[in-house]
Amino acid sequence: MTATVPTHRSAEEIGRTEAGPRPLPALGATREVPLPDVVDHVLPNGLRVLAARRASVPMVEMRLRVPYATQAPEHTAIAEVLSSTLLAGTSTKDRVAIDDELAAVGADLGVSVDPERLVVTGSGLASGLTTVLDVLADVLTAPTFADDEVARERARLIERLAVALAQPRTIAREALQRKRFGDHPITREMPRPDDVTLVTAEQVRALHADATVPRGAILTLVGDIDPDAAIAEVERALAGWAGAHAAYELAPPPPITPSDLELVHRPGSVQSQLRLSAPALTRHDDGYSALQLANLVFGGYFSSRWMENVREDKGYTYGAHSGTEIVPGGAVLGVDTDVASDVTAAALLETRYELARMVAVPPTAAELESARAYAIGSLAISLDSQGGLAGTLAGLAADGLDIDWVRERPAQLSAVTVDEVAEAALRFFTPTAFTGVVVGDADVIGPRVRALGGIS
Repeated sequence: MTATVPTHRSAEEIGRTEAGPRPLPALGATREVPLPDVVDHVLPNGLRVLAARRASVPMVEMRLRVPYATQAPEHTAIAEVLSSTLLAGTSTKDRVAIDDELAAVGADLGVSVDPERLVVTGSGLASGLTTVLDVLADVLTAPTFADDEVARERARLIERLAVALAQPRTIAREALQRKRFGDHPITREMPRPDDVTLVTAEQVRALHADATVPRGAILTLVGDIDPDAAIAEVERALAGWAGAHAAYELAPPPPITPSDLELVHRPGSVQSQLRLSAPALTRHDDGYSALQLANLVFGGYFSSRWMENVREDKGYTYGAHSGTEIVPGGAVLGVDTDVASDVTAAALLETRYELARMVAVPPTAAELESARAYAIGSLAISLDSQGGLAGTLAGLAADGLDIDWVRERPAQLSAVTVDEVAEAALRFFTPTAFTGVVVGDADVIGPRVRALGGIS
């Protein structure tokens, strides 16, 4: 008996029947993610602690946010060296001892810094929380910033910066920040290697003593913990962390002013970076939900209009994305994609077309429902893990919000009407509301891009 060899069927063939395309099943109701109560307590030293029990796994997630702003031009370089050496040793432990102590309880800590904040993140076994907090207290109150460690990390940082600063996306980000905010400190996201070379251990120690302070800082704990007991442990461990003043908050940058796009010359580049930006709304604003849904329809997820145009239809890019970015005192809307040099002008034309189409042809009821389902579903997914919840709580707290904002989001998103989204589209997606940059080889892309107008 001869066996029948199955024939290969394409995805399109599998998705069709003799009667036509197979109908997709209707989306079911999004299941609600249970959200715990959050205990919110301010310690005597001014540190604010948020603690929530989520016992899905026997772990705990930690997020410490310390406002870390300054006007000094050299601050960025010193702060980057500090973040690289904060865990390098204390008066009682060297780097290896710190790593061993954390590893014994399945934990790790990491440090990062930007113009707005210093952040210490960590996770570990819930049973080892006391150890993690003791290590955290040690590196906050007694780091040595030894000369040899600072020199070693400074050299590594210079090597990493040399690579990072040559990347197209870094060049585009820096150009966009300058275009949006001028010389405001928020634009100093990455130091120059020459500035890092000048950083001394004494400067790092001085910055730590002055800026790494508890008043104004927020510590968030989420995991298999008793919140009240965890806060008591924090108070015990960090009682010795003190400061003479509150942490330094970054002043709001100037508002974005609509203007021509700036053509930034990157000789020899075979790709171009399109970065557009306009004013947006913060999460405190009543119109934020409508803006969020309008943004999703435009370019905020894979099924958006812009993505369908420039990726699926035209093949200009692998990805195009738009979204809101929270900045001190406000928010901005960003639109970005990377394309080949020979289609830069065409991609910019289609981007402007899709922005204008948001105004002239507002989102339909079907587009709104698809965006709404995505927004509610992705929110639920983002809160499903301990780390996701910890990150969300930390971000909300820094923005003056709490877990009730998350609890209310599904209802708020469900209540947004087609007319409200159309109003948000008209207000925020008008092409003339934007400024931004086009980064690429101006000798190649310049003539066609300039011919479109609105380019300086």
